[in-house]
Amino acid sequence: MKIFLLLVATLAFLTTAGSLQTSDSSDRSSVQNRYLGFDRNDYPGDANLKILRQTFAYSGYWLNNPPGAKTNSWYGKRQAIEAAGFGFLVLFNGRTYAEIKSAGDAVKLGASDASAAIKSAQAEGFPAQTIIFLDQEQGGRLLAEQRSYLHSWVDKVSSANFQAGVYCSGIAFEESPGASIITADDIRKNAGQRRITYWIANDSCPPSPGCTVSKKNLTPESSGISFVDVWQFAQSPRRPDFAGSCSVTYNKDGNCYPPGIDPARHLYVDLDVATEKDPSHGRRRD
Repeated sequence: MKIFLLLVATLAFLTTAGSLQTSDSSDRSSVQNRYLGFDRNDYPGDANLKILRQTFAYSGYWLNNPPGAKTNSWYGKRQAIEAAGFGFLVLFNGRTYAEIKSAGDAVKLGASDASAAIKSAQAEGFPAQTIIFLDQEQGGRLLAEQRSYLHSWVDKVSSANFQAGVYCSGIAFEESPGASIITADDIRKNAGQRRITYWIANDSCPPSPGCTVSKKNLTPESSGISFVDVWQFAQSPRRPDFAGSCSVTYNKDGNCYPPGIDPARHLYVDLDVATEKDPSHGRRRD
């Protein structure tokens, strides 16, 4: 996932030999009530789950095609991921402003996409009350059609015995001289009584430490936004405009690689921190 800017609204890891620097804790996935996770558009492969679990407590999981992809390699992998000991960040790829605008009815499109997310979550075996995050890729203040689409999606998911979340930008974007907006703030302020779980992306250094898993006191609140449940603090590839000052923590090719996996294999990841081992509550409870 890569948050990008919408011009209409001025939306406009420390690596050693190419791998992440690891924590000195005996349980690297949990330090001081924080749990590290990863997400990526492509499924990492069954053979890599065991070594990834040595560092990460949970994994992202796409319910539909990730951004820019024509297929979804995560389909049918929930059981394997859970058996390996992972929790989940369950994701549904939402629509861009242009797609919402061209559809003509943002509310109808939001409800239709929510139905698709629910159907996919059920087919993949996720239990009731799993939090499904809508991937809101465009950052800045939401336009009216985007807001209607998001609210419709949240309402439909919430009414189907699932919980709604949103993945969105936690970076302040300048709308005009002296005035800026953070997408997460904008969504929260306009959500009304809707219950939404927030997963924000902010790879700016600071507050992000870059591509590293050795930051002991890192929490979602370290992002600077108090109400977030999950913080994506590193992305692959590194975005020079935001993560330039921590470039040394990334591999020389600009990507973030997990400990124990040869960067030559190109299994790059985005890094997340949460206060739960299973942020989406997606593990089976029966």
